[in-house]
Amino acid sequence: MAGAGSSMLYSFLLFVVTLSLQEMYRAKLASSELLTILGGFTSSLIFLLLLTFIGNYQETCGIRTGWGTVIFAEAVALIAASTVHRVCITTCFLFSAGLLYEVNQLSGMMLSKSEPKAKRF
Repeated sequence: MAGAGSSMLYSFLLFVVTLSLQEMYRAKLASSELLTILGGFTSSLIFLLLLTFIGNYQETCGIRTGWGTVIFAEAVALIAASTVHRVCITTCFLFSAGLLYEVNQLSGMMLSKSEPKAKRF
């Protein structure tokens, strides 16, 4: 399993690359309906990568902000989506909600596996 430092670095690098590629190809992403949906999906990946980066940064520093991290990462992703097309904002929000649900489910599974079972008397 990757440590918080390396995960933070990789997620930041992928965030920068994904955001740069989205901005480079924004005219292409806005050219058709299917590519507009793809633009929203790439923006939701930006949300996931930024959420991972901020979460690992907080873990390294020992601080927690709760939902503030999610709201900030979503705001950045929605702003990035708005530079491509208006429909990208909606699809980004929907894809991000789905990704956030799946990350929450994964986190719950991993947490339940790592906790030892309590003995019942």
